[in-house]
Amino acid sequence: MHDIDLILTLTGGLAAALVLGFITFKLKLSPIVGYLLAGIVVGPTTPGFTADQHLADQLAEIGVILLMFGVGLQFHLKELLAVRRVAIPGAICQSVVATILGTIVGLAYGWGWAAGCVFGMSIAVASTVVLIRVLADNDDLHTQSGHIAVGWLVVEDLFTVLALVMLPAVFGPGVTSASGVLLAVGIAVVKVAAMVGLTFVVGERVIPWLLDKVAATRSRELFTLTVLVVALGIAVSAAKLFDVSMALGAFLAGMVVGRSQFSLRAATEALPMRDAFAVLFFVSVGMLFNVHALFDSPALIAATLAVILIGKPLAALTIVLLLKYPTRAAVSVAVVLAQIGEFSFILASGGKALGIIDENATNVIIAAAIITITLNPILYRLIDPLEKLLNRFIKTSAPVENGPQHELDDPEASGRHRAIVVGYGPVGKTLARLLRDNQIDPVVIELNMDTVRRLGDDGVRAIYGDALHRDVLDHAGLDKAVGFVLSSSTMHGGKETIRLAREINPDLFILARTTYLRDVAELRAAGADSVFSGEGEVALAMTEFLLGRLGATPEQIDRERARIHAEFSAITQDGSDEAGNGGGGEAHQPQDDAAPSAAVRGNAAGD
Repeated sequence: MHDIDLILTLTGGLAAALVLGFITFKLKLSPIVGYLLAGIVVGPTTPGFTADQHLADQLAEIGVILLMFGVGLQFHLKELLAVRRVAIPGAICQSVVATILGTIVGLAYGWGWAAGCVFGMSIAVASTVVLIRVLADNDDLHTQSGHIAVGWLVVEDLFTVLALVMLPAVFGPGVTSASGVLLAVGIAVVKVAAMVGLTFVVGERVIPWLLDKVAATRSRELFTLTVLVVALGIAVSAAKLFDVSMALGAFLAGMVVGRSQFSLRAATEALPMRDAFAVLFFVSVGMLFNVHALFDSPALIAATLAVILIGKPLAALTIVLLLKYPTRAAVSVAVVLAQIGEFSFILASGGKALGIIDENATNVIIAAAIITITLNPILYRLIDPLEKLLNRFIKTSAPVENGPQHELDDPEASGRHRAIVVGYGPVGKTLARLLRDNQIDPVVIELNMDTVRRLGDDGVRAIYGDALHRDVLDHAGLDKAVGFVLSSSTMHGGKETIRLAREINPDLFILARTTYLRDVAELRAAGADSVFSGEGEVALAMTEFLLGRLGATPEQIDRERARIHAEFSAITQDGSDEAGNGGGGEAHQPQDDAAPSAAVRGNAAGD
């Protein structure tokens, strides 16, 4: 039998993560809790199957690289600048306060200054995954509170990147004196500056050019492979050529790709692999956890929880209130930041690799992460009573700024509706023009980069990506659209796209196009309100033309048209009573096919 340790580690770790992640999700908790528990289950401190820790650590390193690449990819400076008045000072002050409190906890338990400082920095950083999930689940992601919290977290992420760079420079081997620290920091700054300069100067020319060439092949596999090679290649180059962390290299690679027109497609198509490796990262962290630590250091864990659940939220609450923001925004931001996660583990792993913190500190951080991630969604449900309680004692003035709004939020405010058009062939092009002529804003989703660029130059909102991915539909503003049109008859995954669109916006009116009559019932069952078939439209147009040439009267033509529509309706709904309901319940009854078919007959027949 060949050595299958890698396969066993992957299978065992992912299987345990799947089961426990599903259970925690059903319990309304973050799946991260399940992934960490999965690591404990397959770890060396629990009975049963034990995964290979060395292999798990290497897989986790890939997870860290892809996580940081994703952070860079989604880093938008304009979003940070929109809430800079509160996010920048708030995140800096809160991070400093939490780091100081964590350092005091470490010193109280006999650790040195270096260990206490790294421990404090580790518990100062909140989890991006948990924060976004909690805000989205409570419909607060695109509110003032959500914008402040996301901007705040961007600053914390930058703090994490800076800390990762400085850890080896300040606490690395051979650094003993103050002059040695300054020299090491200076060398690190020079290396980082060279890395940043090379990445942005060369990368912003080479990487978009490379992605453009690969995208032109229309091969999804090649595009995904290219994005992964860029992320991993720059990360490894950062470590080998500039002696800086691979996490920093991945972050810079993500920023370069994120500034190009390929950012959305990279996020939707290439980063699902990030999710898989991120799961393995959490599993590997859980494997490091020693269950006995809960009983060996209960007071240390309690003190750490006090910093995360009391110290950090109080600091955030005070800062937001002092800047004259509403009580609700202050409470929401304070509560959603009361947890730690992936970046805490990254910092702790870096500190442990340098010999700064020991296994006991790592155990405490993991235990605190599991507890705070579990409690955070529950605590967020208490913001209403907390707001009322604080309002009895505090009076706040109106906010100075409202934070960044989604690019496509509130289209109705301008008196115009929005419709999403997938595909920009002859039908999609005609539809988009007719929508604009009738005061409806079309948003085109297209996989041809040249078409996207041309539409952008013409002032038409166009998104480069695949409508099969939820992120693309969210970016297009589907939740606020009135119509969704699949204009291509050859689009892959049409049924899945329709189901996803209906899930995002149950009130959406969905139109779909297909080549064959046999596909109409399935598309309707998936959630389409009306489906237009090339076979049916061509047959109808040819029948009308032929009857007209043979001298039929208008009444005869109308009668035959009605009969053909009745036959088509019987064919497409045969044996599928629910198909006509569009999968959308009573609120989405299908329209009469005769009227819309006649309205677009010329386009469908001639396309």
